[in-house]
Amino acid sequence: MELEWIKLIGIVIIVVGFVLKLDTIAVVIIAGLATALVSDISMGKFLEELGKAFVDQRIVTIFFLTLPLIGLAESHGLKEQAVNLIKKVKGLTTGSFLSIYLIIRELAGALSIRLGGHPQFVRPLVQPMAEASAEAKYGEIDDEDKEKIKAKAAAMENYGNFYGQNTFMAAGGVLLIVGTLDNLGYQITGLDVAKASMPVALIMIVLGVVLNFIFDQRLNRKYKK
Repeated sequence: MELEWIKLIGIVIIVVGFVLKLDTIAVVIIAGLATALVSDISMGKFLEELGKAFVDQRIVTIFFLTLPLIGLAESHGLKEQAVNLIKKVKGLTTGSFLSIYLIIRELAGALSIRLGGHPQFVRPLVQPMAEASAEAKYGEIDDEDKEKIKAKAAAMENYGNFYGQNTFMAAGGVLLIVGTLDNLGYQITGLDVAKASMPVALIMIVLGVVLNFIFDQRLNRKYKK
């Protein structure tokens, strides 16, 4: 019985590796290998399972394609065109732009449209456009506020994605909730989960708009001449 505890060595390795901030993929593979060795799993079987997991979850590696594609688009003026476009919109503030993006992001989640994402959407488009709206109104802004705008752009993506995705009754998270509750004896449907998620999504929109309005007021006090 005591020897069974040694099979938990993989968890220990993962915890230690994460605490020491070592390479995540290397830590996970080493943890899996250590677990296999103490569990009398042959090297061939371990490699077979590792390869099967990689193939089954190959969508995770899409970022290898996303990053160079975004870099290529930026090198051909994607960011500059986005900035020029936003500067032509008169009266658009940073807060109002980010509020509009939050609403669009939640609506996209409700319709199960894969719109956003930090590397492919926020970094090359949303953040530069939010920053451009501030510069169009106030001129040059300092680095501290640029970082805050960058953080708020990322936050709007997180809010919209997190609170909007479960408003679509066939979303993966909704189906997981339905399946889990069904196993526990609670008979619900995806529509029930979506309905319950909508008030929370609306509350997040209101909070996001208020926070963005407060941010606009702070920029006004700091830069308005």
